[in-house]
Amino acid sequence: MERDIPAVVAEVTAMFEAYERALVEHDVDGIMGFFAGRAVRFGVADRQDDAEEQRRWRVAQGPLPPGRFLKETRVQTYGDSTAVVTTLFGYPGSDVLGRQTQAWARLPEGWRIITAHVSEPLDPTC
Repeated sequence: MERDIPAVVAEVTAMFEAYERALVEHDVDGIMGFFAGRAVRFGVADRQDDAEEQRRWRVAQGPLPPGRFLKETRVQTYGDSTAVVTTLFGYPGSDVLGRQTQAWARLPEGWRIITAHVSEPLDPTC
């Protein structure tokens, strides 16, 4: 299996960047368009087992705090249909860097997140 095919990395990177824009803009429909219907998402203090649960949760959530930034984003691809994106994220005025991992798959409808995990360390020095 070929890893990190440049064209595939570019495709997934573009999708991840579009997802991030939708997230920062609190575009619930846009965010939901990036997830496979049965994707499981673990958040900092939440969990959704499918698209319906995630939509309800996202509608109930307010927008992210302003100034969200990413650090050390990595896109790793496996063949031409599987990818893992990892990144650290933070907000101005906080020393805590959260962690975000997404597994992406190329499905008939295009690249979709099939599972995601978001966490924040209890110790900000980790």
